[in-house]
Amino acid sequence: GPPRTRKGEDCLELNELLFFDRMPRMLPVYETLRNELAQRYPQMKITVGKTQISFRSRYIFAMASLPVRRIRGCPDEFLLVSFGLSRRLEDDRIFQAVEPCPNRWTHHVVVTGRREIDSRLMQWLEEAHQFSMTK
Repeated sequence: GPPRTRKGEDCLELNELLFFDRMPRMLPVYETLRNELAQRYPQMKITVGKTQISFRSRYIFAMASLPVRRIRGCPDEFLLVSFGLSRRLEDDRIFQAVEPCPNRWTHHVVVTGRREIDSRLMQWLEEAHQFSMTK
């Protein structure tokens, strides 16, 4: 089909591009995630840190990071998508869930390709977004 016209918020910032310097194959995966979120939450702000990229509306509701070292049982390259919920999700796709404080569960999902930024993941991120707004 014709090329998608890119809205202003679709353009990646230089610091976002640099974040993926050591794992450039994960950049399109991140871009897909970012564009899905930007469409849903036009007010969203993106903060690029040393180890993670944070998505916030009022508060941070999701994060993307790259593995720092090999993790047994995980692919060599992946994007780790993390988000907080009031409950623990039981799903095969949840790589890890931790409860840093009562009734706040941080979930980590290993994403290796763009097709994994799917309706189920976006549903969890929608729930995380709503949860972040109730704090």
